[in-house]
Amino acid sequence: MTEQKPNSFRNQPDERGHFGQFGGRYVAETLMPLILDLEREYTAAKADPAFKAQFDDLLEHYVGRPSPLYYAERFTDALRENAPEGKGAQVWFKRDELNHTGAHKINNCIGQILLALRMGKTRIIAETGAGQHGVATATVCARFGLPCVVYMGKTDVERQAPNVFRMKLLGAEVVPVTSGAATLKDAMNEALRDWVANVHDTFYIIGTAAGPHPYPELVRDFQSVIGIEAREQMMKRTGRLPDLLVAAIGGGSNAIGLFHPFLDDPDVNMLGVEAAGHGLDKQHAASLAGGFPGILHGNKTYLLQDEDGQIAEAHSISAGLDYPGIGPEHAWLKETGRVEYTSIMDGEALDAFQFLCRTEGIIPALEPSHALAAIMKRAPEMDRDQVILANLCGRGDKDIFTVAEALGVEM
Repeated sequence: MTEQKPNSFRNQPDERGHFGQFGGRYVAETLMPLILDLEREYTAAKADPAFKAQFDDLLEHYVGRPSPLYYAERFTDALRENAPEGKGAQVWFKRDELNHTGAHKINNCIGQILLALRMGKTRIIAETGAGQHGVATATVCARFGLPCVVYMGKTDVERQAPNVFRMKLLGAEVVPVTSGAATLKDAMNEALRDWVANVHDTFYIIGTAAGPHPYPELVRDFQSVIGIEAREQMMKRTGRLPDLLVAAIGGGSNAIGLFHPFLDDPDVNMLGVEAAGHGLDKQHAASLAGGFPGILHGNKTYLLQDEDGQIAEAHSISAGLDYPGIGPEHAWLKETGRVEYTSIMDGEALDAFQFLCRTEGIIPALEPSHALAAIMKRAPEMDRDQVILANLCGRGDKDIFTVAEALGVEM
């Protein structure tokens, strides 16, 4: 819901939903009328002051926005200890883990359920990996009194047990998916099958900035509250914009939410961090680093796939990054060179998880731990007067069993 500049990196996708060659809507014929209805309804909602007022009111009084902007002084100082003389950038966090439900996902779910209500839909479905999108969807369904079905890979059900219980407490039906690797990709497949079969009454709340147009655009717009707030807070606190933005990327919603309001600021660099898993020559989830363009889940983007176009299984210690694709706008931003993308391995993310716990008393989710690990490499190379701003997109309650197992700790 930001003003667009002509020929800018913040331009909307074209009328077919493409960011360059990426995006589009490759869906079953049954879904096309609903997709077109959603696009029309979203266009109308953006022009409706009442919609924006309700969205903003819920973000403030239900979600708890604006989330704080925090200078991580001890984290910064610890990185400076081993940095060359005069090096070691300041590290700041946009603390979206303090939102209601514990992650950035709730921003998008609030927006989408308001669209569902405008469209007269009476049943909500969603997919989830780490469970945070499932929890956020179950939360807004409870708030507005709609039934909710969440598809979740069986592997993720097992490693994200706290979030599964939270969803059930909120009244959602959690459906374990056993096909494929039983992770996020497979959960999204099942949700799409449900949607095709129940298109008359069902709204699919997609959790990331991917899927058929207009989902990448509308998810980005709802999540852009992160970057809009961060920009205002940074100017108020420091009188300047950050030198580098950093965010973890699975599908890419928290990253595009932070990046988008800054895309036309040439002095603000951006770093998206994918999951390198066991290594880029082994099992990983870094589709930009190790994939090539193809079509999955209704859009064209970078995918992990073999030479025949069969989707490869992704791996990350983080359930929320365990996806073989990426949002199409990120694919476009990579090809244009506006955003730099890197990848972090499981072990590096685990080290960063523990490092933040011990320096700042903040237990992060494994998703932003990948961003933290990238910062631990990058900050010592930057000047002391430079500023890094990272999105701390989720808290680590959900990951303590995964971390304990990885560290060999019995609970």
